[in-house]
Amino acid sequence: MPGNALLSVYDKTGLDRLGWIFSKLQVKMLGSGGTAEAVRKLGFNVVEVSEYTRIAEMPGGLVKTLHPKIHGGILGDWKDPVQRKYLEANGIEPLDFVVVNLYPFQEVVKADPQNLRKAVDNIDIGGVALIRAAGKGALLNQRVVPVTSPLQYESVVGDLERKGYVGNELRQRLAREAFVLTSDYDCAIRDYLIGQAR
Repeated sequence: MPGNALLSVYDKTGLDRLGWIFSKLQVKMLGSGGTAEAVRKLGFNVVEVSEYTRIAEMPGGLVKTLHPKIHGGILGDWKDPVQRKYLEANGIEPLDFVVVNLYPFQEVVKADPQNLRKAVDNIDIGGVALIRAAGKGALLNQRVVPVTSPLQYESVVGDLERKGYVGNELRQRLAREAFVLTSDYDCAIRDYLIGQAR
């Protein structure tokens, strides 16, 4: 399944393994600013998200991947003629792998609980949206592979090495783990903010 992969990660551990397998299978990689730079330093070809969307990242990195060409690529169904017409008319490419991990909100508030500004700066928006979209795409179209932790990379690499694609069983498991992650993340934000209001 050569295709396209979006990479946008805070924790860049293990990118060499993913870069290697994607490169070997000729999966085109798109990366947000810092992730694209890290992938490039590892010696792999990567296209900047801002080059693909033709919208520069917002200063401070607040908005990078919240764009119809990104989310359409995750959620779109190229088998549906009506959707396909829309996707092709807007130059939207399918995103088959979504590799995202989040700002470390829980770690930040544990280390410095009184620093509200620092806590708020570490509330991930785009990453959560990408993970939820990828989880839905995995379940809706049996196409997208959501990868939300470096601990999952070896499972993905293993399937790709053995089969050349990620099987449905692993895809479904990764989708479940994606929604568990975003739920836990939102609960941590809720609990912290409620604690601050007391």
